[in-house]
Amino acid sequence: MEGSVKELSAYRYEKALEDITASEVMLKESLYKVSINRSYYAIFHAMRAITALSGYDSSKHSGIIAYFNQKIVKTGDFDKEASKIVKKASFLREKSDYQDFYIASKQEAEEQLKDAKIFLSKVDEYLKKNNIL
Repeated sequence: MEGSVKELSAYRYEKALEDITASEVMLKESLYKVSINRSYYAIFHAMRAITALSGYDSSKHSGIIAYFNQKIVKTGDFDKEASKIVKKASFLREKSDYQDFYIASKQEAEEQLKDAKIFLSKVDEYLKKNNIL
């Protein structure tokens, strides 16, 4: 891996911001399932930006989520609302991506995007406080 941990964290956060933009575009185009997916990935990449600072990574989403909850939320770096956002986003993304005949609603996509923006604002604040951004 090239670059520092700080650079990796910043890079992953940039990916999260790109996913937020993609989610907004998909929402405007009424592609609600894709918007839900991109909002989730914004949250996921933002979590990976945080876990990178600890030197942790996982090939599984569940590994990143578990580490985030156990090592980041439980220690008080993030509030429990962040954990709830992650859980809800993961559930909705899995339903949207894998459930046959699932029809995503505009409201679900809007809520997922709103939650992703809240989560990213928390991550942005944390990364700035830790001189990453």
